[in-house]
Amino acid sequence: MVLDPVDWSLAQRSDHVLERLSPRLSPHAAAETHEAAIELATVPHRSALNAAREATSLRFALADELARNGLRVASAGTHPFAVWTDTRVSSGARYQLVYESMRELARREPTFALHVHVGMPDPETATDLLNRLRAHLPLLLALSANSPFWQGRDSGFSSVRTPIFQAFPRVGIPRVFRSYADYVEVVDELLRCDAFPEPTFLWWDVRLQPALGTVEVRVMDAQSTPERTAVLVAAVQTIAHLELEEGFHSARLVHAHEVLHENRFLAARDGMDAQLIDPLAGRRIPAADQLDELIHAGLPHAQELGCADAFELAGALARETGAAWQRLLGQDFDLPGVVERLSDAFASPAVRP
Repeated sequence: MVLDPVDWSLAQRSDHVLERLSPRLSPHAAAETHEAAIELATVPHRSALNAAREATSLRFALADELARNGLRVASAGTHPFAVWTDTRVSSGARYQLVYESMRELARREPTFALHVHVGMPDPETATDLLNRLRAHLPLLLALSANSPFWQGRDSGFSSVRTPIFQAFPRVGIPRVFRSYADYVEVVDELLRCDAFPEPTFLWWDVRLQPALGTVEVRVMDAQSTPERTAVLVAAVQTIAHLELEEGFHSARLVHAHEVLHENRFLAARDGMDAQLIDPLAGRRIPAADQLDELIHAGLPHAQELGCADAFELAGALARETGAAWQRLLGQDFDLPGVVERLSDAFASPAVRP
C-alpha cells in the first residue's frame, strides 16, 4: 500500500510512482485495481527461501524509491482506516474493465493479498494439486490473517479482507475438478459466453495458471514483514510437496465442500483461535492443533525442499499472527500510528515479525 507519511492515509499515486521506478525494480512492479496499491512479483525460483529473499530485496528497493518521492509503503490485508470515498480505480484498461463490470464494488476499500505460485510438471498434476490444496486453504488463511481493522475500527475479524473481497464474483474456494479437461470446459464455457474476458478474472482462493504452468494460492493476507512472507511461502511449497508425494488432509476434506466454506469463514473471523470442523472426527478442533499436525507431517518434506527453518517458524507465527500484532500495536498507538509501524516493518528484518 502506497502511503502519505503526513497522515498515514493511502496515497492514490501508484500510476505516478510506477512511471518513475528504476529499470531494476520496474519489471517486478505492477498496478493493481486500486491506485493506492502496487503489486511486487519475484521471478520463478526453485526454492521457497530464494523466492522470499528476492521478495525482501524488492521490498527494500520499493521502500527506498518511494521515499525519494516523499511517500512510504506498507503491507497488510487492509489499510486500517481507509474508506471507499477516498478510493480510486487505476487507469489501466484491465482495471477500468473491472470497474465497468463490478460497478461501485470496485471502489470498495482496497484489499491486499499474498499470492504464491507452485510450478507443476503437467496439467493433470496441477489439477490434482488444485483439488488437494482446497483442504488447506482455511488453515493458510488463519495463519496469514493480517487485517483486523476496517474503516477506522476493529472489525472483530482476523482477516476482514476476506469478507470484503467476497463481494466480488468468482471468489472463494472452487469446486473439485475431475480432470484438467473438466477445468478447461468450465472456464471455456464462461469465456465463450462473455462472462469475463480472460481466465485471470477467476479470483478463486486457489486457481490454475496454465500460461505459467503453476497452481496459484491466493487465500492469504499480505504480510507486514519479509519474515512472515517467507514462512507462508515455505508452508505453501511444503504442503504442495506433502500432498503430491503422500497425501494428507485431502482424503478427509477435499469433497467436504460445505465444511471447507464454513472453515474458511471461521478462519477469517478467528484466525489461529479458530475451532475448525473435522468431518471425520465429527467435531471442531483448534486450528493450532491442525497446524501442529501439519508441521509434524510436513517437516521431512520441508527439509527435502531446503525450507525447514522457515516452515518450522509457522508455529511462532501462529502464536502471534499479523492480526494479533496489529491489535497489540493498537493498544499503544492510534490507527495512523499503527500504519506508521507497519511501514517501519515493511523492509526491516530488525523489526519484530
